[in-house]
Amino acid sequence: MTLFLVETSCSLIGWLCLYILLCYVNGKRGFEWNCRLVTLIHGVLIVCVTAYIGFVDGPWPFTHPGSENTPLQMFALLLSLGYFLFDMIWCVYFRTEGPVMLAHHTLSILGIVSALGMGESGIETCAVLFGSEITNPLLQARWFLKQTGRYDSLTGDAVDLLFITLFASVRMGIGGRMLYCELTSPKPKMVMKWGGVAIYGLSCLFMVDIARFACRKTRTKYRRWQEQRKLENTNGHAGK
Repeated sequence: MTLFLVETSCSLIGWLCLYILLCYVNGKRGFEWNCRLVTLIHGVLIVCVTAYIGFVDGPWPFTHPGSENTPLQMFALLLSLGYFLFDMIWCVYFRTEGPVMLAHHTLSILGIVSALGMGESGIETCAVLFGSEITNPLLQARWFLKQTGRYDSLTGDAVDLLFITLFASVRMGIGGRMLYCELTSPKPKMVMKWGGVAIYGLSCLFMVDIARFACRKTRTKYRRWQEQRKLENTNGHAGK
């Protein structure tokens, strides 16, 4: 228990130090800018680590849920635990996120703590981290594009399209398959199964919001296209 607290504290302090360093280097930027840089770094790093765990180091999460944790899995979980604790504290202090995102962070923290505490189910927890964080860099890129006035462009459209596609295919599609394997396997503890249901339920809520956003943006783009077409036709007739 003492070692767990020390390792978690080291992870938390590491992310906090990174945030402080970014605030020092990017003094002209706001606190949220630098916090999102930390989020971006965590997203890229944890996706790379968990991808290696799932595709190379093993075992395969769809066939071995509830298996004993490996040292690399524990490293990845501790890395993310420190980040989620940091981001949770930051979000609560600055009041930047709503209850759904705070619930997501809380469930992530509880899930990681459970996997580390029981010494098992690390592989499916890493798989969930991979699926939930693979869209995170795109989400941060979208925010940075908005802040720099570059969102209303082809790049912004490409980021949105890739984000929606990855969220629907990975978090909902592959994530649903992972949840099925978790629920049907006799090995994982019930707490991990219920945790999986809760996390997937939150993903469904996010998916509803994303679908609404996609519909709004599509309608807006279509109206702009119609207006531009009418304007071009009007100019064409005027030229004749």
